[in-house]
Amino acid sequence: MSNEKNIILYSNAKSDVDFKTAKQVADMLSSKGRRAVLCPYPDDPDFTGTEMIITFGGDGTILHAARAAAKKGVPILGVNLGSKGFMAELEPGDIGLIEKIVMSGGSTPYVTEARMMLDIEVLREGKQIYKDYALNDVVVRGDNKVVEMTVFANDQKITHFSGDGTVIATPTGSTAYSMSAGGPIVEPTAKNIIITPICAHSLEAKTFVLTANNIITVKIDPKKANPVYVSVDGGGHLSVQREDTVKVTKSASPAQFVKLSDKSFYHRIWAKLSCARLQ
Repeated sequence: MSNEKNIILYSNAKSDVDFKTAKQVADMLSSKGRRAVLCPYPDDPDFTGTEMIITFGGDGTILHAARAAAKKGVPILGVNLGSKGFMAELEPGDIGLIEKIVMSGGSTPYVTEARMMLDIEVLREGKQIYKDYALNDVVVRGDNKVVEMTVFANDQKITHFSGDGTVIATPTGSTAYSMSAGGPIVEPTAKNIIITPICAHSLEAKTFVLTANNIITVKIDPKKANPVYVSVDGGGHLSVQREDTVKVTKSASPAQFVKLSDKSFYHRIWAKLSCARLQ
């Protein structure tokens, strides 16, 4: 891989005060002859000629970067400066591992793993009125009021319940809102769509783990007057009408995550959840 390519350092100013950590990494890379570009959390980054993007912040920073980088095929390396940081590859004490990026030898000195993403559409009378994509999840829920909804997979009804809403998550997103709502933890490189009811008013409402080739649709009971909103990756709330349909499919563009450490997914989960560590 050509050393002429940029390594973008994508820093959340709230977590990385004065860009201290990002500047430390920039100096490290520059001393090895690499071109590091400090990018203070932009909304529309230019990934032309970019080898990878290194984020400094929490999972929100990684989500922000991934939604832009995935479409361009640019891999992401996360340095956790937040609280949990489930998606981050490195903690602050692991920054020295970034030197692996500049190792020579004729081959790429790191590997990447693909993380499935979701394409989201809102349809009104069969026409698309909204489109987005998610690395973690899409949430369909009421405005602090109970909603009644039916979830379909390939036009087959799989569940119907009243409650606060539902989370449709990727394996990467299984450790986010879906887990808090009682959903399972799924290995992030798996290819699944996870459907988790939120505070369902039914003992029969269960989480479903489906294969990624399913087309998921969520329909709201039109007889209920409570407002309903759609939120993608924890972003803003889109108001939807009761006759609208939310459609979720596997995206053709996965996010690529750089792997540098030898820590397993299971060790990370135990550490992040503050439980007893694996021996």
